[in-house]
Amino acid sequence: MLNYIFKRLLSAIPFVIMVSMTVFVLIQLPPGDYVDSWAAQQAQSGETPDPATLADMRHQFGLDRPMIVQYGSWIAGMVQGDFGRSFAKNAQVTELVGERIGLTLILSVASLMLTWMLALPIGIYSAVCRYSLGDYIFTLLGFVGLAIPHFLLALVMMYVGVKYFGHDVTGLMSAQYEGQPWTWAKWMDLCSHLWIPMIILGLGSTASLIRILRANLIDQLYMPYVVTARAKGLSEVKLLCKYPVRIALNPFVSTIGWILPNLISGAVIVSIVLNLNTVGPVLYEALMSQDIYLSGTILLVVCALTVVGTLLSDILLVILDPRIRFEQ
Repeated sequence: MLNYIFKRLLSAIPFVIMVSMTVFVLIQLPPGDYVDSWAAQQAQSGETPDPATLADMRHQFGLDRPMIVQYGSWIAGMVQGDFGRSFAKNAQVTELVGERIGLTLILSVASLMLTWMLALPIGIYSAVCRYSLGDYIFTLLGFVGLAIPHFLLALVMMYVGVKYFGHDVTGLMSAQYEGQPWTWAKWMDLCSHLWIPMIILGLGSTASLIRILRANLIDQLYMPYVVTARAKGLSEVKLLCKYPVRIALNPFVSTIGWILPNLISGAVIVSIVLNLNTVGPVLYEALMSQDIYLSGTILLVVCALTVVGTLLSDILLVILDPRIRFEQ
């Protein structure tokens, strides 16, 4: 297993390099660059920068160099831990991302845990008691969860929270804790604000995982090994948990690879609506202004989470299903 993990980590290096190249090219595909976006913003405010100023800015930011040279400079700095400097915010990318990536990961992991805590028991119940009233109710709620966009649910919850509970649901913590050192009171305040975006982000994934687990478990419930174990007198709860549920969890666990990046990418609009201090609003602003190093770094982190999530799912699959072996 350790040999397999080591090989997977090595194979992830060329993959991340290819992704970084793709991300860097795609960010620069739209016409113009950051200086053009800045000039357009200045023109809207009634100021027209002269061409010499724009040329000096391009030279200062290195935008007058060929794309391959810009990419090489970015990668060379990345190897040394320098992910470049944000044009718009005039700060190191590591500082800007480091401030928000922790809160983003906390929100994503909390949403993932909520998704599993809800999807696992509901999916098992829907499969065992299929076509019952409860199954129909959960199926209806699942389809509603899949159909409602995250941002629309965020707007509804904001209205309900303010209108009926008098509670501001925006942000991940109160204003007095912004920029303050982490204390127990700050953690408790974070937890009190965390549950609304956690529900919003986890609802769609929960609905899809319920359908996946239900379908796979129904396939396993009538397999010959289940009928044989039941005929030998094994209790229903022990039979269910030891055999069919364990096998039905295989596709359930394999979704970690796409759930983790989806939670972060799906949190962009929700973070803007709820004014969350995560990487979502920063990514949106960086893409709109063509801030290549800041947006490229965030997108690269999302792709790296895909690699990590896929590796975690493969390891968990080996633990759940002894039939899966990666090495002879």
